[in-house]
Amino acid sequence: MTVHLPQLTSSEIACIWTAYMNDSMSKCVMGYFLNVVDDEDIRPIIQSAYNLSSAHLEKLNILYKEEDLPLPTGFTDSDVNLHAPRLYTDPFMLSYIAHMAKVGLLAYGGFVSMCARKDLKTYFMEGLREISDLFDNSTDVLLSKGLFIRAPYIPYPTKTDYVDSKKYLSGYSIFSKQRSLNAVEIAHLYMNGLTNQIGSKLSLSFAQTSANKTIQKWMLRGRDISQKHMKIFADALISNDIQAPVSADVSITDSTIPPFSDKLVMYHMALLSAAGTGNYATSAAASQRTDLILNYERLSLEVALYAKDGADIMIKNKWMEQPPETLDKEKLTKNKEKYK
Repeated sequence: MTVHLPQLTSSEIACIWTAYMNDSMSKCVMGYFLNVVDDEDIRPIIQSAYNLSSAHLEKLNILYKEEDLPLPTGFTDSDVNLHAPRLYTDPFMLSYIAHMAKVGLLAYGGFVSMCARKDLKTYFMEGLREISDLFDNSTDVLLSKGLFIRAPYIPYPTKTDYVDSKKYLSGYSIFSKQRSLNAVEIAHLYMNGLTNQIGSKLSLSFAQTSANKTIQKWMLRGRDISQKHMKIFADALISNDIQAPVSADVSITDSTIPPFSDKLVMYHMALLSAAGTGNYATSAAASQRTDLILNYERLSLEVALYAKDGADIMIKNKWMEQPPETLDKEKLTKNKEKYK
């Protein structure tokens, strides 16, 4: 019996378009990492990430062809210089993969929830399992090498308790000391500190290797924003006698030869900015102290303004690929010939 699949919904088109863009970028990055990595314990993790992106692109290519949809340009061999000198240390490349796997877990979870068609749900659920395995394997190697930055420890609670005062929600008081951070708030402060460490190092490496002065300036601004946010999160932890996450790895070499195109690095930072904004929104919702909530909200605005300026640079240079969109019915009415 012939099975006729329903037409893709707008959500499903958005999911496969975003997945294609991200996997085509990842394949370029992993291809470069494979050419410069020395550590034979880390190489299999990079190879696994490269294989995943390559397999995903093959499946998405078939899907686009079957649905008779125009294939996104995404990123190609022209966006990566596989022969560029080493820009990152091996431990940083491993940490990067673990971090991007976390971003992928959130993305694929969202893709699954937005799809109705069985074949797409199956594809994204399988992708979610693959990304979970990549995260598991990369963190195992980080742990084995003593590179995994653990969240802070707190004493085990000895009893369950309930909030008995509205002061619990207050982050500011001129009459009393702020209450201690709870485990949920510590977890989010720690995680946001880590993600900003990665963002700070990536933006610095992209500034170091780009020949475009505007991009250099924008990337250095991104580094400064990440470092500022890291300090805010660290101060909140330290004020509660909790150690902030620290990475001892230098991460970046002194190479100034770009392994990636300006188009790719701008998209990459836009992706990280979007992920960071989402993290801050989640953290604000999970936190109960008002000072933390206000911090996340104002820092989100700063990231949004930074991302907007990055988008302006991409548009000016014709680097921003437009997602699929619906037709403007008013324009269609006035310009019928154009759409024939």
